[in-house]
Amino acid sequence: MTAPRPPPLTPTAFLQTFIAQSIKVAGQLCSLEDRERQRYIEHLGLAAASCLESAGRACQSIEAKAPLDHAHYANLIVEIKNRIGGQFQVLEHTLEHITVVNHACPFGEAVKQAPELCRMTSSVFGAIGARNFGYAKVHLSKRIAVGDSCCEARIYLDSALASDQPGDEYLAQDGAVSSELSGSEDSELQRQLGDTWCAAQHASRRKLPSLRIVAESPAMRAALHAARTVAPTDASVLITGETGVGKEVIARAIHVLSPRRDKTFVTLNCGAIPEGLVESELFGHERGAFTGACGVHQGYFERADGGTLFLDEINSLPLAAQVKLLRVLQEGAFERVGGARTQYVDVRVVAASNQDPDELLHEGRLRHDLYYRLNVVPIDIPPLRQRIDDLSALAHAILSRLAEKYGRGEKVLGPDAWRQLLAHDWPGNIRELENRLERAYLFTEGQLIERIALPEVDRSSDGVSLRELKRKAANAAESRAIRDGLRRYCGRVSAVARELGVTPRAVQQKLKSHGIKPAEYRRPEEP
Repeated sequence: MTAPRPPPLTPTAFLQTFIAQSIKVAGQLCSLEDRERQRYIEHLGLAAASCLESAGRACQSIEAKAPLDHAHYANLIVEIKNRIGGQFQVLEHTLEHITVVNHACPFGEAVKQAPELCRMTSSVFGAIGARNFGYAKVHLSKRIAVGDSCCEARIYLDSALASDQPGDEYLAQDGAVSSELSGSEDSELQRQLGDTWCAAQHASRRKLPSLRIVAESPAMRAALHAARTVAPTDASVLITGETGVGKEVIARAIHVLSPRRDKTFVTLNCGAIPEGLVESELFGHERGAFTGACGVHQGYFERADGGTLFLDEINSLPLAAQVKLLRVLQEGAFERVGGARTQYVDVRVVAASNQDPDELLHEGRLRHDLYYRLNVVPIDIPPLRQRIDDLSALAHAILSRLAEKYGRGEKVLGPDAWRQLLAHDWPGNIRELENRLERAYLFTEGQLIERIALPEVDRSSDGVSLRELKRKAANAAESRAIRDGLRRYCGRVSAVARELGVTPRAVQQKLKSHGIKPAEYRRPEEP
């Protein structure tokens, strides 16, 4: 009989096995029944939930005591579980229930030796739900621990809707969360137990990179939601948008929210590599591969092994390199330039393009097979001129960062500066905004920034009220969004309405107010 294969020798694998074996051995030594072991784990989960919720809120920039709706709750519990090693996704959230699925247990394969550990997931989800909604019922319909291919949890947050449904119930009263299994527990005891979890969480939080992403506009919220959804998977992502809109920020968010977050995030600007060195930079080279190759050189794929490789300006890659890139994406295999031995890597690729992929395909500058491989999940980031809602929050965030960087105290924009900010078209997007605000911050003596150094054309905004300027900026963004939609859908109003989430009649009214004619965007053969 073949001996069982030992777990890989890593700290994470060791702790996973140690936890599972501890529960198993405790039951054997103390003659604990399954229910008692589950009750013990339930207590641990309830104690941890409060601190885990606080950490999850910090990751998602949600205020500590801000009320949650169903969507935010769903994203929060997924965030928490993925941070500790899961691959959770929101399958659905309705008024009746929320369903999440997971394809990688945080306890690893060892969970099959102690399936009671699943109680931790139920108690954390239930405690957070009960604390925010007063009630929660959690049903683990599928579990990796008992041989299912995935874990599936359904959470009900309304007792009336959950009365006939299976699951474990959780109630919040006087600051403490209780369940049928754990019974009522003193709130002070839960707080003391939670302090232990928070101390450990605080120590681990220092090791994780922090990301501050401003997402006030619907477009950026949609982009960030897509990033959160795809992050736990290994699906390839193609991010499109003009130069300076923040494509790398979204790519880093995908990495930080993924199971690869403890590995390397490597960035390569494909447009900055001379054409003759592209393959060497991507895949490395052997000694003597070409003149000047004095030793073995590891390429970007080898450096990113186990982590994430962000390929910016993918549209700049020569067609020959695109063929080899496709092979790595499909097989995880390549050869160094001048080498004969096949190398294997495990890399998650996030690509970005500052040009329209459809135009690149039409012009023959991007291979169709590579495009389909990269574009599993597309994320489009609109230019700053179409994200008026983000301008204010971005300006505040940048000025706060500058105050911290230079130690000169907080500075704010005056009315004239705000008028300039809202009137400018920002062709350089966020990168230009950062540059202009940094210059204004450095050259302003007091705390009030009265002017921003911008092109002379912006002087036309002098004398215009801030409210009027905001209205004009909003109208311009609305007009541009409708025109872009008509261009994409060849003048079909119904398709534009679906994309914007409004009725065709509402779009027709906007077309009339902006003087836009759909017929101008239709192809000759379109009726």
